Amino acid sequence: MRFSTILSLFVSIILAATAVFAMRSYLADQQARLAAVDTKASDKILVVAAKEMRFGDPVRPESLRAIPWPAGERPEGSFDSIEAVVGDVDKPRYAMAAIDPGEPVLSSKITGTGERATLSAALDQGMKAVSIRVNDVLGVAGFVRPSDRVDVLLTRVVQNRQNSSEQTYVDVLLQGVKVLAVDQTADERKDEPSIVKTVTFEVTTEEAQRLTLGANIGTLSLTLRNVASATAEETRPITVADLGGGPMATELSNDLAKADDGRFDTIERLVRKVGEDLGGRLNSVEDQIKKPLREKQVQIVEREVEAVLPIEPKWATVGVWNTTKREEHRVGMIQ
Repeated sequence: MRFSTILSLFVSIILAATAVFAMRSYLADQQARLAAVDTKASDKILVVAAKEMRFGDPVRPESLRAIPWPAGERPEGSFDSIEAVVGDVDKPRYAMAAIDPGEPVLSSKITGTGERATLSAALDQGMKAVSIRVNDVLGVAGFVRPSDRVDVLLTRVVQNRQNSSEQTYVDVLLQGVKVLAVDQTADERKDEPSIVKTVTFEVTTEEAQRLTLGANIGTLSLTLRNVASATAEETRPITVADLGGGPMATELSNDLAKADDGRFDTIERLVRKVGEDLGGRLNSVEDQIKKPLREKQVQIVEREVEAVLPIEPKWATVGVWNTTKREEHRVGMIQ
């Protein structure tokens, strides 16, 4: 074996041993770092829901579980122990909002110690809860659910003092009102439509007054808003005249006729002239289409028809009676 071969083999063994040693040192260092991170994470605990909880459900220890929380920041209002959530057994807490499994339990979603799960606890500061009666049509066919945003429309009849006539108006009474509950259901995670009789809103004192007054003088109906729509729209009262029919539409047309200054006659003459021009052009096109058809018909009538002569026979048949029977003989024709 040559010396160069032995030297190359020796160098290869040294390099392989060095690589193995370096890799083992790197892996040992990474394992030590992971162990340190796990030790730090074990000191931070976050309480989450072990099973789903809905509005009014009591917060029990079996409904909670603690998980490690390695992040430096914690969710606002979270808890670091199950005991801190449950509190006193004799004064339980209740869920004020829907909490799904694995979701952090926050103080804003549960009641205080010994407090009941009521809508009054779910109201924001300075807000009121007011309910109105609806049916399957006025309540958007049951698709209005808690935490939705709706507009409230008021349909009312106003009497004119001058001529004692009545006029029906539809106004947008409130916009972007939050729905707290439908009937006796305040679960915001329930998405199945159902026919309801009452809807409860979160409103200010003035808005509660307007809703109460509107329910007594007219009919309230709801329109469901887009979940991302938060802007107020400019609206105006809608009357029967806007529908294009009825007595009010007739009166409006009469008023427009009285205020006519000759412009409508001019427009009528222009429209009539356009109609006559269009009719003349249609007649011209019709004549151009029918003219070739008439020419073809004349050609067919005036076409000469050649007479067809009968074919002359090449022989004749002669019958001869011989005593009791008749015999036929063919005799050629002279051309």
